Amino acid sequence: MNETTVCVVGNVATQPVYREPAAGASARFRLAVTARYWDREKNTWTDGHTNFFTVWANRQLATNAMASLNVGDPVLVQGRLKVRTETRDGTSRTWADIDATAIGHDLARGTSAFRRSGRPEQPAPAEPPRPEPSWETPDPAPRAQPRQRSGPEPQEREQGREQDREPAAVA
Repeated sequence: MNETTVCVVGNVATQPVYREPAAGASARFRLAVTARYWDREKNTWTDGHTNFFTVWANRQLATNAMASLNVGDPVLVQGRLKVRTETRDGTSRTWADIDATAIGHDLARGTSAFRRSGRPEQPAPAEPPRPEPSWETPDPAPRAQPRQRSGPEPQEREQGREQDREPAAVA
């Protein structure tokens, strides 16, 4: 399928609006993307043109966007670009929408704390977690595990039986 996929870096321009119709959760917000360039004449960074996109999120992404995003947050949005043109009252208007597949905070401009949502608690694994492999060096050949003893060795058991048979010395 031929679709235009984009990854856009900008700021949340409007508070996300959340709706939950029968088809599933949906959220939308406006994203402001301003190009910045170095102005050699002024010897400073200068803001260029600002583009505005309407970002649409669906299902779990919509729920998480509502819980995570606020106006002014720097974000990255990845999704399918959809450009709509409409004529109203003799005036042609064009909108650019992004049907988001992923939204995240821009960590180049701040920090974020991630929390999982929407998944039930998993039971603890039966085995302890294995350490991460060292990708730089090959793994050594697996070693044989030593046998675990469950009780005294046979020779020790025989000695124990003999001691039970001998009468105790009287002092």
